Order: sequence, then structure tokens, then C-alpha cells
Amino acid sequence: MKLVVTIPALNEEKTIAQVVRGVPGDILGIDEVEVIVVNDGSTDNTAAVAEAAGASVINLPGGGGLGTVFRAGFEQAMLRGADIIVNIDGDGQFNPADIARLVGPVLEDRADFVTCTRFADPALRPQMPVVKYYGNQIVTWMINWICGGTRFTDVSCGFRAFNREAAYRLTLFGRFTYTQETFIDLFSKGVRIVEVPLKVRGVREHGKSRVASSIFKYASSSFPIILRAMRDIQPLKFFGGIALLLGILGALCGGFVSGWYLWHRRTTPFTSLITITGAMVTLSFLLGVLALLADMMGRHRRISEELLFLARRRLYAERRRPRLMVVSEEAEQGMAALSIHNRDMDVEEAAHAGRPVSLRR
Repeated sequence: MKLVVTIPALNEEKTIAQVVRGVPGDILGIDEVEVIVVNDGSTDNTAAVAEAAGASVINLPGGGGLGTVFRAGFEQAMLRGADIIVNIDGDGQFNPADIARLVGPVLEDRADFVTCTRFADPALRPQMPVVKYYGNQIVTWMINWICGGTRFTDVSCGFRAFNREAAYRLTLFGRFTYTQETFIDLFSKGVRIVEVPLKVRGVREHGKSRVASSIFKYASSSFPIILRAMRDIQPLKFFGGIALLLGILGALCGGFVSGWYLWHRRTTPFTSLITITGAMVTLSFLLGVLALLADMMGRHRRISEELLFLARRRLYAERRRPRLMVVSEEAEQGMAALSIHNRDMDVEEAAHAGRPVSLRR
């Protein structure tokens, strides 16, 4: 069982070594641990410090957004044969020793996706600005509503663990962040999600958060991501909700004008409401039809997502195959053996052609 820990980092030279060295290497049920630091165009010595601490470093040009950085680390983890992927920030707000607790539900086969929650246990609630706390609560309420009445307590925490099933199924598009979109996407695909209460530092010791440094920026950047995720994953609820709202408003306006006419035998001074009622009812009908068409497209999306899942599983499973040497008869008589690279190609070609492959010692 291999665990790969990915750490997005932007100018974290003061804390990155502490995080990398703090990753536990002796977790029960884990045979191998690898740490990958995704350096998002840092202008300080983050990359050098991380490499000196024992991590593999993936350098990005920067400016792509946290969502892009997360996807880059995720792909590298899958390419390296991860059975479990843990994402933890490089700013030191999370205790890397808690990784053992975070992956517990995955190792026990109780969850496919595990996330740290800062708010489920009042005793572990971190000190943070009031605006930031209530902003988290509002976003959490929105995600719970989109997911059909779930009871998640923290959907914005970046300390998370995924097994290969969840990793293969996860499809993200947002650039600014990935946290809320992950919940919507994986929940819609039936992935088992568990929250684990952990102690988290509420305020960074060094630097500023690139995501939550400005509440206005965070809201204006996160809301479109959530909205698009809901549009793509629950199109009937998205377009149908707008159609229902317009239909109700149209019915209220029409009912008011009708009542006014029956009582006063005239529509003035509310004659204009007749036009507004007609427009709202028409838009409601059109959006209702659009909701049905979008729902049909959503079914095709689910088929495409399933094909993508199968393709990922095949691609990354092939990279996990043990490397075996194929030796020809000539090699047994003293000729040079085939290279491992050529052996891989020969095995795959034989497999695709349906020919038997002989593996000799």
C-alpha cells in the first residue's frame, strides 16, 4: 500500500521543511510513503528547501490558481502508483502527524474520500476572524443544499485523503480553488465521504493565504465554481429551480392583477403587470423545457464520466504493473538480453495481439 502526500506551495520556505519532515513514515497498513511538493512559481527558496527536506518537487510556472496546482499534484500521485493520496497545505496550519488519523477511514474501507473538519467538534474549533468563520458556514450550507440535504460541517478545508477509486472518479474544472467542487463532484458519483475532526491552526504563522486573503475575492471566485458545478452535475435542479421561481413570481403577479380586476373592474394602475406576468410565465416554460434537455445531457455526461473513470483506471493500473525481464532463447545462449523498456513494449504488443507471452527466468 503506497501513500503519496501532495503539498501545494507558494513562497512557503519558512514552513515547507517542517511539513515535509513531519509526514509520518510508519503508518500501520502503509508500506511506502512519498512526498511531492508542487511549487507554484515561488519566488523564494521553497523548492530547494522542500527538496533538501526529502520531497520530490514539481515546478509549475505559477499563476494557474490553486485548483490547477491541486490537479497537477493529483496527476503526479496517480502516475507514481498511489493507493492513497493525501493533500495538505504547505503553510503549517495542519499537523502532518494527523495524516495517520486522516487516512484511517480509508484503510478501514469505511470511506473513499476523507476530509478534515474544523467545526464538527466545538473543542477543536480554531480561532479565526468572524467573517471568515461565517463565510465558511454559508458555503457549507450551500454545498449541503446542492448535495440534497447532507450534513457536512466543513467543505473548505484543504487537508484531505483519497483512495484510488475516488481519485479516478474526480473531475475538476475550477482554477481558483478545488475544495467545494470536490464535494459536489464526488458526492454526485456515490463516493463514500467521511469527515474527521482535527486540530487546525486558524491563522497562518507566516505570509497570507492566496485563497482567503480577501473575503470578497474568495466569494467572487468560489461562487462561480460552485454554480457551474451545480449546473453540470444537477442541471434539473439548477434550471428547474429558476423556472419554478419565475413561474411562482408570474403566478403571483397574474393572481394580483386578476384579483384587482375582479374587485375594481379595471386593471389600472397595474396594467403593466399583465405584460410582466406573460413574460415570466413564458420564460418559466422555456426554462422548464431547457431543464429537461439539460437533464438529458447530464445523463450523457454521466456516461462520459464512467468512460473516463475506466480509462484512468486502465492507464494508471498499467503503470503499477511489476517490471519483469523477458529473455529470448538467444539471450539464454549468451546473446544480449532485451532491455526493460523494450520488454514493456513487447509485452503490451503481445497482449494486444492476443499472443502468449513467455516469461523466462
